[in-house]
Amino acid sequence: MDVEAVADELYALRPEDFTAARNARAAQARKAGDRALAEAIGRMRRPSLSAWAGNLLVRERPEEVRRLLRLGEGLRQAHRELNGALLRELSRRQRDVIGALSRQARHLAAQAGHPLGADAQREVENTLHAVLADAGAAGEWASGRLDRPLSATSGFPAVAEGAAPRSEPAAPRPGPIAPDPSPARGKTEDEPERLRRLARARREADAADRELRAREREAADARREEDTARERAERLERRVAELAGELHRLEDEHRQALAAARTARTRTRTADRRVRDAARRAETAAARADRPTESA
Repeated sequence: MDVEAVADELYALRPEDFTAARNARAAQARKAGDRALAEAIGRMRRPSLSAWAGNLLVRERPEEVRRLLRLGEGLRQAHRELNGALLRELSRRQRDVIGALSRQARHLAAQAGHPLGADAQREVENTLHAVLADAGAAGEWASGRLDRPLSATSGFPAVAEGAAPRSEPAAPRPGPIAPDPSPARGKTEDEPERLRRLARARREADAADRELRAREREAADARREEDTARERAERLERRVAELAGELHRLEDEHRQALAAARTARTRTRTADRRVRDAARRAETAAARADRPTESA
C-alpha cells in the first residue's frame, strides 16, 4: 500500500463513502507500522460535490480530458507568443469545449446519484477555466484527486491587436564587490561554543518537530470535524427533501379528505331530509289510520 494507490482508490469513491474508507486505510497503515503513510492518508480531504464531479469526469471521459488539456496548452502558448489570431480561434473553441464538458459532468453526477445544483455546476466550470489558464491546475485536475474546486484566474493577459512581444528588461550593471563578511580561512571556531550552538540547534529542531506534529494532529482533527459536519449537512438536506415530499403527499391526502368530507356532508344532509320527509309521511298515514271510519 502506497499513498498514490490509496489516493487513487479514495478519490474514485462517492463523497459519502470517502471518510470511512480513508480512516480504514489510515488505520491499516498505522497497524503496519507506517506512521508517515498513515499521516499522509489522514491528511486527505473529503472532496466537495463539485470536486468529486470533476474527478468523475476525468475518469469517465479521458478523451475529452485530453482534448481540454491540449486546448489549454495551445491557449497558453498563444498568449506567450502574443498570437492574437490564434487566440481568437482557440477562445471560440474554449467556450464549446467547456460547455460540453460541464454538461457531461452534470450528467455523470446525476447518473451516480448526486445531481449538481447551480453553485456546484458553476464551480465545475470555474475549475475547467482554471485548467485552461494554468498548467499546474491542469496537472492537478488531470490526476482525478481534487478535494476542492479550482479557482479560475482573472483571465489570460490581454492581447492587443497587432501587439508585439515585450522586450526583456536590461540586466542591471554589476556594482562594486562587497567585502566577504565570513571569517578568514584558517580561523577555527571555539569548540565549546560550536557544541553549544549545535545542541541549541538540535533542541530547536526537536521543538519544531513536536510543534509540526501537534499542528498536523490539529489539522487532521479539523478535517475530521469538517467531514462530519458536511456529512450531517448532507443527511439533513436529504431529510429535508424527504420531508418536503412527505408534506406534498400529506397535502394531497388532506385535499382529498376535505373533498370526501364535503361529499359526505352533502350525502348526510340529503339523507336527513329524506328521513324527515319519511317521518312526515308516516305521521300522516298514522293519523289517517287513527281517524274513525265514517258510516255510510
